[in-house]
Amino acid sequence: MDKILLGCSSCLLGKEVRYDGGHKYDSWVVDTLGAFADYFDLCPEHQCGMPIPREALNLKGSKDDYRMLSNKTAHDFTDQMLNWCAPRIEELRKLPLCGYILKSKSPSCGMERVKVYPLHGGAAGKTGVGIFARELLAAFPLLPVEEEGACTIPYCAKTSLNESL
Repeated sequence: MDKILLGCSSCLLGKEVRYDGGHKYDSWVVDTLGAFADYFDLCPEHQCGMPIPREALNLKGSKDDYRMLSNKTAHDFTDQMLNWCAPRIEELRKLPLCGYILKSKSPSCGMERVKVYPLHGGAAGKTGVGIFARELLAAFPLLPVEEEGACTIPYCAKTSLNESL
């Protein structure tokens, strides 16, 4: 059986690329889905030049106009991320991707419900899409894209795996 190729956030595969030097290994992605898929993994934050470890990041601004800022120093990484995204999207266009799995809640990879904080402080009241996820979704409107956890819902997982066999 040939395996499909999926894009995936590196941290979900156990790579220690997160801001705190950790990972978010997802056994369902690696062990269950991994029996049917090979992965092309990316960590937008690390691969765009941010160190490990690094300051945590948040989206700040309004729901429709936000920036990716570090929590303590408020360094703006938005342009750095966008400059990295453009060539990566072109690289992805050359691959036979069948889908993509993103890290939920991430300011770079979160597909939905990513907290957006007011620019000048306060509690998050709006939600947005991570910077890389936004670019990915715009470039590949027909590509199946999900966050980790969404495919582990029993009906979804059973249906998705049976359809791919």
